[in-house]
Amino acid sequence: MKAQEINRELDHARDVGPVKNIVIPPCPELLTQLQKELNLADPDPGVVAAIAGKDVAMAAALIRIANSSLYARREPVQSVSQAVAMLGVKPAIAVLTGFLLRTSIRIDPTLIEHFWESSTRRSLAMAHIAGQVYGVNVDVAKTCGLFFHVGIPVMLQGVRGYSGTLVEAMARQDRTFVQTENASHRTDHAVVGAIVAKTWRLPAVIAYAVRLHHDFSVLSDAAVSMDVRNLVAIAAIADHLVSQHEGVKDQCEWERHGSSCMSFLQIGEAEVEAWIDALYSAFESVVVA
Repeated sequence: MKAQEINRELDHARDVGPVKNIVIPPCPELLTQLQKELNLADPDPGVVAAIAGKDVAMAAALIRIANSSLYARREPVQSVSQAVAMLGVKPAIAVLTGFLLRTSIRIDPTLIEHFWESSTRRSLAMAHIAGQVYGVNVDVAKTCGLFFHVGIPVMLQGVRGYSGTLVEAMARQDRTFVQTENASHRTDHAVVGAIVAKTWRLPAVIAYAVRLHHDFSVLSDAAVSMDVRNLVAIAAIADHLVSQHEGVKDQCEWERHGSSCMSFLQIGEAEVEAWIDALYSAFESVVVA
């Protein structure tokens, strides 16, 4: 699917399709402010700290993560400004984006246990893999990791019977996750997640990658940008790494398309195995505030 086709599909789904009755959470104003600063040539750490400080819970979450074992500081961070300085502007904004995403979509944790922890691990894995692949923006990959499956909690919030569909989709091996979703609801979390990314005015490459992340035919489609195809392949490998860490059986898509994703990125199984070990400490240190 080309960019124009994706945009038309998402607009149609949002306006007249099965998604029209799903409540898409609006982009938080604080995230809009953070994105505006991030888009500047030289983002100001002081401005980012000031934005984070406008919400007590968000500020506390940033400080808590900066003080987590993931960063292993000798002296604890005691202020938002120190947290931004220690993490760096872009990583700090990524942390704040994750916080705002979680607080914008509130679901019963018993319905989807550890969802946000897995999303955070996927984000870390995608950033790590992107750092090993030529020409991939690490910060974009990290944000993508947070949003790839965001359609799932949104559908849990707004689609009757979706919790049962979710259980079925995770268990079936004879068809893909999105095929099961579409059979029951005439849409899927990839479409809904892409609409969230578009509504939140994230970079277009993120919305396109979210929409296509279960469509591995794009890996050989020159009409799709290389940036999007890279993210689709990276996401599949990242999900595999997270599944291995969490002791969850891989979805059938990995068995069918994992080798294609590795081949596309020109990496081998040995590298993937090494990444499982390299990311262990980071995965174990995940803190979701």
